[in-house]
Amino acid sequence: MIAPVGDAEGAAAEKARLRARVTAARRATDPAVRAHAAARITRSVLDLPVILAARCVAAYFSFGTEPSTAELLAELGSRAERPRLLLPVLRDDLDLDWAIYDEPGRITQGARGLWVPDSPNLGVDAVREADVVVVPALAVGPGGARLGRGGGSYDRALSRVGPGTVVALLYDGELLPDVPAQAHDRPVDVAVLPSGVHRLRPAPAGGRP
Repeated sequence: MIAPVGDAEGAAAEKARLRARVTAARRATDPAVRAHAAARITRSVLDLPVILAARCVAAYFSFGTEPSTAELLAELGSRAERPRLLLPVLRDDLDLDWAIYDEPGRITQGARGLWVPDSPNLGVDAVREADVVVVPALAVGPGGARLGRGGGSYDRALSRVGPGTVVALLYDGELLPDVPAQAHDRPVDVAVLPSGVHRLRPAPAGGRP
């Protein structure tokens, strides 16, 4: 649900409350439970037809209590016909640049201590090449509304994605009946949880599986 202009402040406040609730729940979850959930999410993502057919995948290094993407990145990078793998680099203005991740040992700490590939930045528009964009989320609504951490980095990045499929990674209980959204928010197409895969928006006409 997109909030009308007059309700923008209310939507922002509701998002902040929901963000705090989900973050607290993640922190209260046993790390072993989170690890088991991440393993199931990883397997489901790797089995997605869009991933199997992708020539270019944009993903990310997880941190904190996010579902771990370590195994996902390792598996994608080790495939015989591996896709070109792009990972984000946070810029000073909180927009996302992108760099190729092709050697697991070649990473360094970038802005805010986040891990980034030790390779040249390709520019903010590089994400247009991605057939699949895997994104973090705290919650997702039934129409694809995504709740992030509030910095707006992914909303800007997703505005540049062409026909590529956007996939959000969540724990069970984070696919909600209603997630507030504002005009600048960009929806996701698929949510992957430990309990299964949920397609939230129609696939592009005549496009990818």
